Order: sequence, then structure tokens, then C-alpha cells
Amino acid sequence: MDTIRTERLLLRRAKPGDLDAMHAVLSDPRAMRYWSTPPHETIDETRAWLDDMIAAPADVSDDFVIEFEGAVIGKMGCWQLPEIGFILHPRVWRQGIGREALHALLPWMFARHAVPAITADVDPRNTASLALLSGAGFRETGRAERTWFVAGEWCDSVYLECPRPD
Repeated sequence: MDTIRTERLLLRRAKPGDLDAMHAVLSDPRAMRYWSTPPHETIDETRAWLDDMIAAPADVSDDFVIEFEGAVIGKMGCWQLPEIGFILHPRVWRQGIGREALHALLPWMFARHAVPAITADVDPRNTASLALLSGAGFRETGRAERTWFVAGEWCDSVYLECPRPD
């Protein structure tokens, strides 16, 4: 089984037993504020999301759930290569978990996939995610207005990329 270990975290492949923990993340309005969908209203929404994550072919997706202190607290990975996505439960924000996971994930991605860069699409209001990505070597490549319509609101995009290391 593919896993990435850091000092405090385990990044591993999702499994059906992660449903309740991921629903706690994906139903939380704070966590979902800048996500590409509204918060999940039902566990069935999360089940479908998790089933898609589990079933995604390895040549298209390389995605992980994140365990911290023995509990699943979010996910990080390239849900659709080479674009990265991540979400953490708010109870673990501001503890360096995103940074720790991202700094472990990037070498994994470049070692396993022949991509020239890992990319990201971030709502410009999501300053925490922009700072996290910038600190890991992502640089802005462009911006666009009204790229996502989520829960009755238009959202803009900042596009970033982290080039393959030399």
C-alpha cells in the first residue's frame, strides 16, 4: 500500500472506512469555504466523493487521506494530475499540518509522475492556501474572474505551479 510518513502524519490511500471522518471535513462550512462545491449536506454525497477518490485510476489521480494522531483529518494529493487539492478539518488548522504534508507530497509526486509541474487553482480570498503553496515553491502563473459558481456565488481563480526540481 502506498503511504507517505512524516514526523506526525500518515498520508495513505482512502478506504471506505474513512467515510465518517471525511464527512466531518466535507460537511464543515469553514473547511469548504473555498472548495469547488458547497458543504456536503448528506453522508451519501461524501460516500460518492470518497468512492470516486478510491476508484480513480492511478494514471489520472494520486490522492491521499491524511491521518494525524490516528484520525483522518483531511486529504491532499493530485485528484487530477497534475493539479493538487487539499482540505483539512478546521480543528487542525494553524498547526503546520498542511505544510508538513505538502513538503512530503511534492517529492513523491515528482518521483512517480512525469509532469513538468504540479499546478493549483485557488480562490484569491483563500490567503492561507496561497501562503502554504507559496512556501512550498508554487508561483503564480495567472488569474481569472468568475471561474467557479459555488452555492450561488461566483469565485475567481489564482493559478499557480510548482516546477519539477532540477
